[in-house]
Order: sequence, then C-alpha cells, then structure tokens
Amino acid sequence: MAVYLGQKAPGFIVNTTKGPLDLESYKGKWVILFSHPADFTPVCTTEFMEFARRYEEFKKMNVELIGLSVDSIYSHIQWMKDIREKFGVEIPFPVIADINKDVAREYNLMDEKTGSTVRGVFIIDPNMVVRLMIYYPAETGRNIDEIMRSVKALKMNWNRKLATPVNWQPGGDGIVSAPGTLEEAIKREKNGSKTWYLKYESVE
Repeated sequence: MAVYLGQKAPGFIVNTTKGPLDLESYKGKWVILFSHPADFTPVCTTEFMEFARRYEEFKKMNVELIGLSVDSIYSHIQWMKDIREKFGVEIPFPVIADINKDVAREYNLMDEKTGSTVRGVFIIDPNMVVRLMIYYPAETGRNIDEIMRSVKALKMNWNRKLATPVNWQPGGDGIVSAPGTLEEAIKREKNGSKTWYLKYESVE
C-alpha cells in the first residue's frame, strides 16, 4: 500500500526503545517519523546525535520525533548505549524496532533488495495527515536545518493559511492563495498587487 501526501498517516502500535507506542496517541501534535538504514552505521549515528541535540527545539514547536529501522530492540538499545558512552549524547526519542517490517512497508521505507530501511522522513500534522515526504540515498545524511525549516513552513500554512515562497526562512513573508474568480483577480490588481496570481503578506 502506497502512502501519499495529503492522506491520513497509516496507524501502528509498535515496540520502541521507550516502550509500546501507538501513533494515534500523538494526535494533536506534529510528528517527524524518520527511518535509518541500520544501527551502528556512521551516517545514521551523526543524524541521531544531531536530532538529539535539536530535540528541545522540536519539542518547543510541538513536534515529536520517532525513529525507525528493522533492527531489533536489543540492537537499538546497544547502539543508544554506545552513542551515550562514546559521544556523550543521550537519545531522548523513541526508536521503533520494526523487525517484521510492517511499518517500513506501509510507509514505503523498505529497500527490498538489501532488506534494510531507506533514509526517509515523514512529517505528519496534528490531524494525522502526511504533509511532507523526503527520501535520501544511504550515503547522504539529512539536513536537520531543512527539516526544521519545513516544519516551520508547514506550521505557518496551518496557522496563517499562507504558503511560502522559494528559499523561505522563518520570519519571511508568506504568499496568499491565488484568487479563484476573475472578479477577485481584477480586484487584487486594483488594490495594488503587481500581478493577480502572486501576492505576498507579512507574517509580523
């Protein structure tokens, strides 16, 4: 079953490094579900440490992080312990042990050739709707700044009903939806817009 933007995120009840987790219990929050190819791998380790360092920033934005791979719970635990002991970084978010590959397959996160999860990111809104999907190759680490920027852009659309222009950064102007009728388009231009289909609005 394919997962598409704008559809309800498939639910699941799973075992994690923080105990049982029911996705439905996160309703009302933003969720970042991200998968990694394997425990004890170098790129994934750097990503987990950076997600951990930015964890409080995400929490302040009402965002919950959930990691996932098809490794066992014991592998996850040992990897988390190793990161803490070798790098001094505590992993504060749950990591799903998807040993049956059910969640990975439901979210199109399986590399069936290798039997491992791919490097993917899903952003799910408070109504449990999938709002963003990003896939990276195994050798390319994620940009956490871009993931956080994307969350802020989605939240502005959620709160202000404004879209964001190219290269938007938090604090920048948003874009008002284009008019749906000829009358509205003409009215917008008469009110000083350079063109009827593109209108910026300050978020301040």
